[in-house]
Amino acid sequence: MKIADTLADGLCRIDFSATNKEDALRQMAAIAVETPALKPFGEDHLFDLLSEREVMVSTGLGGGVAIPHARIDSLNEFVVFALVAPSGVGFDALDERPVNIFFVVFAPTDRNTEHLRLLATLSRMIAKPARKKELLEAANVDTLQEVIRRICGEEESPRVSAESKGARKVLFIILFYEEDLQSVLEYLIEQGVEGAIIIEAKGMGTYVSTMPLFASFLGFMRDDHSTANTIMTVVDAAHEQAIIDGIESITGDFETKQGAMLISLEATLSKGTMRMI
Repeated sequence: MKIADTLADGLCRIDFSATNKEDALRQMAAIAVETPALKPFGEDHLFDLLSEREVMVSTGLGGGVAIPHARIDSLNEFVVFALVAPSGVGFDALDERPVNIFFVVFAPTDRNTEHLRLLATLSRMIAKPARKKELLEAANVDTLQEVIRRICGEEESPRVSAESKGARKVLFIILFYEEDLQSVLEYLIEQGVEGAIIIEAKGMGTYVSTMPLFASFLGFMRDDHSTANTIMTVVDAAHEQAIIDGIESITGDFETKQGAMLISLEATLSKGTMRMI
């Protein structure tokens, strides 16, 4: 499923404004019912669904971006639309900054995996400042939609399945930076890797820096790098290099990157699945 195919052209706006978060959600619901796929569910119901999701945790990701979304029983297709708010809207974002770009997503309840991939792709798609700038500077709705479709085309690469019947590889991706962990997990979900485990562990520096002989290195072995997260997943061997290339586009070259490492092993025997979503 491509985001461009889910984009509801008639719902996008470049002049969105709202007085607060509740007002923004109500306006999103009012816009959503303009499309035939959502009209039967009613504006009030759509508002309630969006509001219920926001109670869990704000979909304001920070950096001026939010991706409000809701799942709907009996909905047969995904509906996505973009709203640009030049003046910004207070949306309880994680960084407490106003939101200027909204991607609103309504998804069928029974298509969780596709829903997760779509959210991950959107999040990565608009993470780069240059792309946000393009969206904010769109002169009209047509231009906005053209920019979205072009960016989608750049971001959406062929999916690499971990459920292939062919040869498999076990990847261990060791990361000391929390922001890298989140981005790599988004990338793996986007690429169709539906199962992985995350192992939390302390780095050697945690212990070495407390030993009398190495006490002078305490500042060098900083606390913020003392905990590592290791992602372990199984991927199709034929697509291993494509996945590694994608991960390195996030972390930087593993040959020169500090605080990151990747290990690949042959899965000589592989039975069962790690699919969790």
